[in-house]
Amino acid sequence: MKSSFSEIINSETPVLVDFFADWCGPCKALTPILTSVKEELGDSVKVIKIDVDKNQPLATQYQVRGVPTMLLFKNGKQVWRQSGVLQKEELINVIKSSH
Repeated sequence: MKSSFSEIINSETPVLVDFFADWCGPCKALTPILTSVKEELGDSVKVIKIDVDKNQPLATQYQVRGVPTMLLFKNGKQVWRQSGVLQKEELINVIKSSH
Protein backbone atom coordinates (compact mmCIF):
# COMPACT_ATOMS: atom_id res chain seq x y z
CA MET A 1 0.00 0.00 0.00
CA LYS A 2 1.52 3.28 -1.10
CA SER A 3 0.15 6.42 0.47
CA SER A 4 0.36 9.71 -1.34
CA PHE A 5 2.86 12.37 -0.38
CA SER A 6 0.11 14.70 0.81
CA GLU A 7 -1.23 11.97 3.13
CA ILE A 8 2.25 11.36 4.55
CA ILE A 9 2.97 15.03 5.34
CA ASN A 10 -0.53 15.72 6.69
CA SER A 11 0.40 14.44 10.11
CA GLU A 12 0.65 15.90 13.60
CA THR A 13 3.99 14.15 13.85
CA PRO A 14 6.66 16.27 12.15
CA VAL A 15 7.72 14.77 8.82
CA LEU A 16 11.28 15.41 7.66
CA VAL A 17 11.54 15.00 3.90
CA ASP A 18 14.97 14.53 2.36
CA PHE A 19 15.05 15.28 -1.37
CA PHE A 20 18.12 13.45 -2.63
CA ALA A 21 19.77 11.94 -5.72
CA ASP A 22 21.84 8.76 -6.06
CA TRP A 23 24.67 10.66 -7.74
CA CYS A 24 24.93 13.28 -4.99
CA GLY A 25 27.89 12.93 -2.61
CA PRO A 26 26.53 15.17 0.18
CA CYS A 27 23.25 13.21 0.04
CA LYS A 28 25.18 10.04 0.87
CA ALA A 29 26.82 11.85 3.81
CA LEU A 30 23.38 12.89 5.08
CA THR A 31 21.92 9.36 5.13
CA PRO A 32 23.65 8.14 8.34
CA ILE A 33 22.89 11.50 10.01
CA LEU A 34 19.18 11.09 9.23
CA THR A 35 19.32 7.50 10.50
CA SER A 36 20.76 8.57 13.84
CA VAL A 37 18.23 11.45 14.13
CA LYS A 38 15.44 8.91 13.64
CA GLU A 39 17.01 6.52 16.16
CA GLU A 40 17.23 9.29 18.77
CA LEU A 41 13.78 10.81 18.21
CA GLY A 42 11.94 7.57 17.46
CA ASP A 43 8.21 7.97 16.85
CA SER A 44 8.29 11.74 17.44
CA VAL A 45 9.37 12.25 13.81
CA LYS A 46 8.87 10.60 10.44
CA VAL A 47 11.79 10.68 8.00
CA ILE A 48 11.17 10.03 4.32
CA LYS A 49 13.55 10.19 1.40
CA ILE A 50 12.43 11.37 -2.04
CA ASP A 51 14.62 10.63 -5.07
CA VAL A 52 14.39 13.77 -7.22
CA ASP A 53 15.22 11.81 -10.37
CA LYS A 54 12.26 9.47 -9.82
CA ASN A 55 9.91 12.15 -8.43
CA GLN A 56 10.56 15.15 -10.64
CA PRO A 57 7.01 16.62 -10.37
CA LEU A 58 7.24 16.60 -6.57
CA ALA A 59 10.70 18.20 -6.63
CA THR A 60 9.36 20.87 -8.99
CA GLN A 61 6.29 21.46 -6.82
CA TYR A 62 8.53 22.23 -3.83
CA GLN A 63 11.07 24.13 -5.97
CA VAL A 64 13.90 21.80 -5.06
CA ARG A 65 16.79 23.02 -7.23
CA GLY A 66 19.70 21.42 -5.39
CA VAL A 67 20.18 18.26 -3.40
CA PRO A 68 20.13 17.49 -0.61
CA THR A 69 17.21 19.71 0.34
CA MET A 70 15.31 18.93 3.51
CA LEU A 71 11.79 20.13 4.26
CA LEU A 72 9.98 19.73 7.54
CA PHE A 73 6.20 19.43 7.49
CA LYS A 74 3.71 19.55 10.32
CA ASN A 75 -0.02 19.07 9.69
CA GLY A 76 0.63 19.35 5.96
CA LYS A 77 2.35 22.74 6.24
CA GLN A 78 6.00 23.36 5.50
CA VAL A 79 7.55 24.75 8.68
CA TRP A 80 11.24 24.63 7.78
CA ARG A 81 13.50 24.18 4.78
CA GLN A 82 17.24 23.84 4.35
CA SER A 83 19.59 22.88 1.54
CA GLY A 84 22.82 21.04 2.21
CA VAL A 85 24.00 18.76 4.98
CA LEU A 86 23.18 19.57 8.59
CA GLN A 87 24.63 17.88 11.63
CA LYS A 88 22.52 15.60 13.79
CA GLU A 89 22.20 18.09 16.69
CA GLU A 90 21.04 20.88 14.37
CA LEU A 91 18.38 18.66 12.83
CA ILE A 92 17.16 17.44 16.22
CA ASN A 93 16.83 21.07 17.43
CA VAL A 94 14.83 22.01 14.33
CA ILE A 95 12.48 19.04 14.72
CA LYS A 96 12.00 19.60 18.48
CA SER A 97 11.27 23.30 17.96
CA SER A 98 8.49 22.42 15.49
CA HIS A 99 6.44 20.66 18.20
